[in-house]
Amino acid sequence: MEESVLSAGDTAWILTSAALVLLMLPGLALFYGGMTRAKAVLNMMMMVMGVVFLVGVQWILYGYSLTFGTGNALIGNLSEYIGLEGLMTDDPAATYPAMAFVAFQAMFAVITVALIAGAVADRTKFGAWMVFAGIWATLVYFPVAHWVWASGGWIFEGLGPMNGTAAIDFAGGTAVHINAGAAGLALAFVLGKRLGWPKTPMKPHNLTLVMIGAGLLWFGWFGFNAGSALAANNTSAVVFLNTFAATCAAALGWLLVEKIRDGHATSLGAASGIVAGLVAITPACSSVSPIGALILGAIAGVLCALAVGLKYRFGFDDSLDVVGVHLVGGLVGTLLIGILATEAAPAGVNGLFYGGGLTQFWSQLIAAVAVMVYSFVLAFIIGKIIDLTMGMRISEDDEIAGVDLTTHAEGAYELADSGSGGKFAGVGQAALKKEEVTV
Repeated sequence: MEESVLSAGDTAWILTSAALVLLMLPGLALFYGGMTRAKAVLNMMMMVMGVVFLVGVQWILYGYSLTFGTGNALIGNLSEYIGLEGLMTDDPAATYPAMAFVAFQAMFAVITVALIAGAVADRTKFGAWMVFAGIWATLVYFPVAHWVWASGGWIFEGLGPMNGTAAIDFAGGTAVHINAGAAGLALAFVLGKRLGWPKTPMKPHNLTLVMIGAGLLWFGWFGFNAGSALAANNTSAVVFLNTFAATCAAALGWLLVEKIRDGHATSLGAASGIVAGLVAITPACSSVSPIGALILGAIAGVLCALAVGLKYRFGFDDSLDVVGVHLVGGLVGTLLIGILATEAAPAGVNGLFYGGGLTQFWSQLIAAVAVMVYSFVLAFIIGKIIDLTMGMRISEDDEIAGVDLTTHAEGAYELADSGSGGKFAGVGQAALKKEEVTV
């Protein structure tokens, strides 16, 4: 009988990392929820958590098989691991159980889809959103994750125009952030602007929630990035420190832009800078040095702080800056690998600044553009079909009253004594009069 090489340490780290990434989901719900207006905070949290429930089921039934099944350069094998059959037994040659990897990757699937929700806050039908999430996960996330991370995927193997030089995406710059950011942009076009945007101020209703959410995201992101080493080893240690370094630098970069541009460094800017740094370092955390991580983070913080204003210039209502932070941050981190990568880092690749020329940069660019275009086009088509059939946007009256009340029959805050009964008990008397709910 072959002796097992299963590593208890590696297994424990992968499962712990999976739990850390799961913690990012309520962190994201708080982060997004605090950034919305008071009348839509619960709906925003439900959009995030609803994706966890739905895509979690899809992942077990067929998502893992489509992503990591032995297929071709574009998609995995649907039937190979359907229902996760054949993955519950020990492989004596593996250092961690297959199910640990399945669980870890499940968290990536759910959070990628959940990120999109921030682009369409305040105005999306919950049912239509869930339909979109399930279809987009199937037609976009599972195939793109296969391209990037599965053996045989065209980006993983460096096939086609990449000419044998595989793009580096350690933990999801393309598969997660560019993917979700492009989809968010497409849905923003499908749904149109919120009533009154951009003339009516639509400030975050609870910055305390935003800061708590950002802190939970930062904490969980160490599992997101360092856990992607799939081992408790030097790579995970380097990635952990690079994730910390880039995030600190990005927050400072964002705050500096705010101070110069607006005269104030804000808590919202700090929270947004944290997320921008985390997004940007995600693809590059195994390929840059700690100094490279600081440089990359600072650049991402500055560029993302500037990019969130693009929606006003181009007229698309990306409610919670998914495009400015996740799409732009993902592009920055993915492309700067081709400039800042050093072979001294675990990935062992040199970028332009370390004598590697532009070969790696072109592969990074091809991967980034391919994922961005594919996700945008498919998300736009899916969104348009749903909008033309069941409708994606809530009615004008419901938007004025607030989607929390009209969709979920709940309110986030008890603002007045509303009695103990009735359909909307607990939401406050003021919330029952649509014309009075303008927060």
